[in-house]
Amino acid sequence: MVKAELSRRTFLKAGVVAGVAVYVAPFGDEAFAALFEEKILTPIAWDGKNGQVKFRIDGIAKVSGAKVFARDIRARDMPHWPQQQSHAFMLRTTKADRSYDGFDLALLGADLQPDRVVTAEDLARDGVEFPAFYGSDMLLPVGKTPAYLGQAVAILIFHDFARFRFAKDALQFKDGVIRYGAPTPPLARDPWGTFRFVRIGGASPADEDTFSSLKNAMVFPSMMRKQQPVWPDGVEHGKLGEQGMFYAKQIKDELDKPPANWLVLERDYSTQSVDTAALEPDNANCWYDGASQTLHMVVPTQSPQEVVESAIEMLKKGKFPLKKLFLHPCYTVGYGSKDHYNFPFYGLLTALYTDGKPVRLANDRYEQFQSAIKRHAFQLRYRIAVDRDSGLLQSFQGSFEANGGGRCNFSPSVAMVAATSAQSIYYFPKNDFTAVAIASRAVDAGSARGYGTLQSMAATEMMIDEFAAKLGLDAIDFRLKNALRSGMKNSQGAIPAGAVRVDEVLQKARVHPLWTGRAKQKLAFEAANPGKRYGVGFACVQKDFGTGAESSFAKVEVGADGAVALWHSGTEIGTGMSTSQAIACAKWLGKPAGAVQTSIVEWPDLPVQSSGDPYMLSQPEQDKLAANPRWSPTYSSPASATNSAYYFTHSTREAARAVFMYGLWPAALAIWSQGIGGGQAAPLVLRVEDARWVDGKLSAGGLQALPLEQLAAKAHALGLVTGAVVHVFNRWQWTEAEFDVGGAVVRLPVDGLSLRYGGAYRVLDRKRVFMPPVQRNNAGVTYYSAVGTLVELAVHEASGKVDLLSHHSIMECGSMLSPQLVSGQLQGGLAMGIGHALHEFLPLYEDGPGDGTWNFNRYHVPRASDVAVWKQSADVLPPLTDTDPPKGIAEVVMIPVVGAIVNGIAHAIGHRFTALPVTPQHIQEVLA
Repeated sequence: MVKAELSRRTFLKAGVVAGVAVYVAPFGDEAFAALFEEKILTPIAWDGKNGQVKFRIDGIAKVSGAKVFARDIRARDMPHWPQQQSHAFMLRTTKADRSYDGFDLALLGADLQPDRVVTAEDLARDGVEFPAFYGSDMLLPVGKTPAYLGQAVAILIFHDFARFRFAKDALQFKDGVIRYGAPTPPLARDPWGTFRFVRIGGASPADEDTFSSLKNAMVFPSMMRKQQPVWPDGVEHGKLGEQGMFYAKQIKDELDKPPANWLVLERDYSTQSVDTAALEPDNANCWYDGASQTLHMVVPTQSPQEVVESAIEMLKKGKFPLKKLFLHPCYTVGYGSKDHYNFPFYGLLTALYTDGKPVRLANDRYEQFQSAIKRHAFQLRYRIAVDRDSGLLQSFQGSFEANGGGRCNFSPSVAMVAATSAQSIYYFPKNDFTAVAIASRAVDAGSARGYGTLQSMAATEMMIDEFAAKLGLDAIDFRLKNALRSGMKNSQGAIPAGAVRVDEVLQKARVHPLWTGRAKQKLAFEAANPGKRYGVGFACVQKDFGTGAESSFAKVEVGADGAVALWHSGTEIGTGMSTSQAIACAKWLGKPAGAVQTSIVEWPDLPVQSSGDPYMLSQPEQDKLAANPRWSPTYSSPASATNSAYYFTHSTREAARAVFMYGLWPAALAIWSQGIGGGQAAPLVLRVEDARWVDGKLSAGGLQALPLEQLAAKAHALGLVTGAVVHVFNRWQWTEAEFDVGGAVVRLPVDGLSLRYGGAYRVLDRKRVFMPPVQRNNAGVTYYSAVGTLVELAVHEASGKVDLLSHHSIMECGSMLSPQLVSGQLQGGLAMGIGHALHEFLPLYEDGPGDGTWNFNRYHVPRASDVAVWKQSADVLPPLTDTDPPKGIAEVVMIPVVGAIVNGIAHAIGHRFTALPVTPQHIQEVLA
């Protein structure tokens, strides 16, 4: 959102990537009027007394249908574009057990034939291929067996909408359009990724580990044989992988022949493939101007930086030269589905073959189900041991198989995160986790909300509940006995950062009336409602946030009139990030930013270089690269991994803090030193830590409160700092660096800094840098937020239908930037978790969405009737101090309700389900 007095052209930022001039203009220049007119986005209505806002920056635009989303943009909306809009759609295979033998457009007749057809033959001739991340066969060549159901084979382009629409209707759902050859076996491929995490703790949680991923190393297979991993032989004093397998065998042997006082349970769990069901289907509107060698892209994406880099990579080997790239990343709704997804590159490809006309490629809902990224289906095998006498968990052996579908995407990472998060809120002295992401003929699975933790932690909660029942213990008391506490290690051997507060969540749940009154209420409800069974279930999880390689830019400026403007590399994907980051400025500047621009890719005021893979760097490599004062392990992160509240806020606040410390605070001292009312100067025994903003005015030590407008004017007049750009990097710890600011060396939790004195920015090259060691990659995760959920439900004996009567959540999320946004995340996450537990299901293969016939008429997402809309409640733990950072909660909020529902059904009918979703049919089969 941009104030009217700010020049539109000042928002068009350009840089050079791989020799291509890149322009990213979500609010700027030619896209400004079309996409983000100042009338579309609403300035924050700020209540300085309680630090709250009335509504989101983008809220009114979204509910009123303003053109905020890329899907709504046409060529005529874009100044300087040709006004004729072309349209295109893809032909996709619906079989993966026979060779592809071409296509037949006879159903179109002579009048509806496309103006251009693009096939794999065109791409091979012209040197066009997917960026490496997405694999091969962007369009499947004739004669090959499809790698997966729904693989694209051709793109049909039409230069007028009417023929496009009639042609699509004529071909969609019709047999015979795609021709097939002889039957073949589905493709057999090695797994996308395989990992093992082994830990043998010390004699007590405080003692040094005997072996762990953090202390020693993860274990990798020595080879693959028939698509199965072959692990190293176990050798106690051998190589690290051999040592890990030695201890893994110890764990297995002990579980095979446990001590007499151990209770060992072994269970198989399975979770389904789920559509992310983002309300904006995948789309792209692109224009390639061959004459000027310029590419324009209007796309929704969580990762604009990746789109820029991958688009350039895609074209660098082909015959289509590229000098300029204009990217217009719009607001979108992602849930992970628009992070590193391939659709923007299909839009790019299509634009290369439209004779200089803009072309729109946009999925309808059937196509979206057929091709969009899915949440991984998992097969899980758990063996857990508990000491019957003490009630303490002893050992956890887990196998995690994620079905990654036909393309790799993030499947290796999802499988890894599922394994490393499986311990959830519990301490285990020993664990052996094997994670495999298999390749299959299913639709691609990727970075969907939950990212493997939904699948693994829900299963853990089901098993923990079963243990409590078999031991005759209260399920929450059992959890409290085994809860991970501050200073204890996770399954990789890392100590979680900050205070672990799951015990507080459990204590509040333990005394909640739903829990304490469940036995009495069950008797009363079932007596009053014949044919229905009552149950209460509980689950509690803690979810990591971040990736271990998080980075971002932020620029904050204060005008001479006190107007605050923010630029950020993060992207708005429906989480309210643009609003929360505006609010984050208020901590140091007394009020939120009035102008916000997100999705910035190029940062000429702070040139930062990155190279290599931050997860694969050796320590000597990092040390060598870090000698360059403008190098960082990563450039900027996509909007994913629940990273906005904690990671993005850090860069925003550090930029605002720099403006305050080196601009507004010296300006305040200058004003106060002049005395009050012309009298003698006030004694300046002032410390910056005594400064406080109250109602938009700054005061300290009982001195005159100064409004931001006065401070800003003074800072500008004295040539102090009035703008700051920072770059930050986090590998489960912030990089810190020393900078010379005004003749004093200061150490800041940033790795790049540029300050504006007067009208120009000055890059301050760091003097020393303190980057987290690469060994911290082995920690897996260390930042957590916790949520516990109680569910009250009824099961109808005749129909098997589950009705949610009420649910209550208890959340620990640090200091909230906006309680309203936190509440919205919680409510939305609960609905998604309810869908996962009870309703949403996609068959993986031939009868699944890859056949192109799935839509919401067959796929049940939760409606208001499925969620306890008017009987849901929540408690949020207050922060320990007012300096607690906000924590990421966008994913954790959807997880505990899954386990709570399954545990509640067990309380209601006495049967424990291990496969999701739990459908009415499954319940009927049990009750029959």
